[in-house]
Amino acid sequence: MDDHTTSPPAADDPVAADEPATARRATDERAATDRAGSVHAGRDTGDTVSAANGAAGSAGEPTEVPVERRNRLLVLLAATAVVVLTVDQLTKIWAVEALTGRGRVDLVGDLFGLRLIRNSGAAFSFATGWTWVLTVLAVGVVAAIIRYARRLGSRAWALTLGLLVGGAVGNLVDRFFREPGFARGHVVDFFELPHYPIFNVADSCIVTAAVLIAWLGLRGVGVDGSRAGR
Repeated sequence: MDDHTTSPPAADDPVAADEPATARRATDERAATDRAGSVHAGRDTGDTVSAANGAAGSAGEPTEVPVERRNRLLVLLAATAVVVLTVDQLTKIWAVEALTGRGRVDLVGDLFGLRLIRNSGAAFSFATGWTWVLTVLAVGVVAAIIRYARRLGSRAWALTLGLLVGGAVGNLVDRFFREPGFARGHVVDFFELPHYPIFNVADSCIVTAAVLIAWLGLRGVGVDGSRAGR
């Protein structure tokens, strides 16, 4: 019977022993690479969204105004309008009582004085005889401003629109409640300058608002507080 020699068990092969660890390291490296790729992809996506939002803003999209700030500015607009309306009506009441039946009253020589007139037209006696049409237009302007004010985000625009609303409503009160009748009333004017139509406080505020609107437009300031090109 042939003797068969059984080989003793081979010692652990170090290369074979390292194979599982090497496989685990490769798996971990692939997972880390995938995570890094996801992070970069997320950053790229965020950058793209930010760039798109920036482009939309520069293209004229309205800026979202925080509710608290918008409410404060609406209060400023309303307060400005109320002050203008109050001063306008009080000065008109005084002018009717103090200047009726009198001619021009000089305050600064020939440069500035007071002369009471009744105006059936628009500001500075423009479009006299169009009282009904001007009343409807004024109501439409005030309604449009109130609707537009929902985007308000600029203090300068709040003051400007407050002046405009106060002036428009001041003259509307005259049209609604003064003679010769409802919505046909004549506006009380009494400030007089040389070679210039006689006007009142409301007219002054309307013109001031128009100048401020032009100035804000030239500066590129939007009603929401945004600036063109930024």
